[in-house]
Amino acid sequence: MIYVFNLRHFKWLIMLLLLILILLLFVLSGRWFIRQIYPLKYSDYIFKYSKENQVDPYLTASIILVESKYYPNAVSKKGARGLMQIMPRTGEWVAQQLDLEGFHPDYLFDPEINIKIGTWYLSYLMKQFNGDLTLVLAAYNGGQGNVRAWLQQRNSNKENDLEDFPFRETRQYVIKINRVYKVYKRLYG
Repeated sequence: MIYVFNLRHFKWLIMLLLLILILLLFVLSGRWFIRQIYPLKYSDYIFKYSKENQVDPYLTASIILVESKYYPNAVSKKGARGLMQIMPRTGEWVAQQLDLEGFHPDYLFDPEINIKIGTWYLSYLMKQFNGDLTLVLAAYNGGQGNVRAWLQQRNSNKENDLEDFPFRETRQYVIKINRVYKVYKRLYG
């Protein structure tokens, strides 16, 4: 028996190919769309200084997204500056530790300097809090003095889940960074 390829079969084949193409475009554009929501701008600086300071670059990217949405001239209500929202006093102190001479707080608007100082500070906090990411993020947001005070007054048998941490904003910040961090690792890692 000879199989005859007719017009009806051709239409089904074209429809199947179109469906496959649409699904492929959806998958590819879906990833593209998600990368627009979770960008990786300044990746050269992020990877360079994260590696130099032994910080996961996707953690750095997560902090930048949450803190400034990648806007290098961002200024918070409290005066934190730049991509990683570094307070001028913290920036000055870290600049001294890094022997960056002639530091001025306006330098925090420079993406490279901001990321260099921010990743060094994250690394410093990692050492101060034995790599406990919850405590590191709480200290980055709420201040290491506040985290130390909280650790001293709470029951030492509890995990560092921040449920009883006195600053609601800091608790929410830690949750948000962890959520964004998971997305960055899945999307780019």
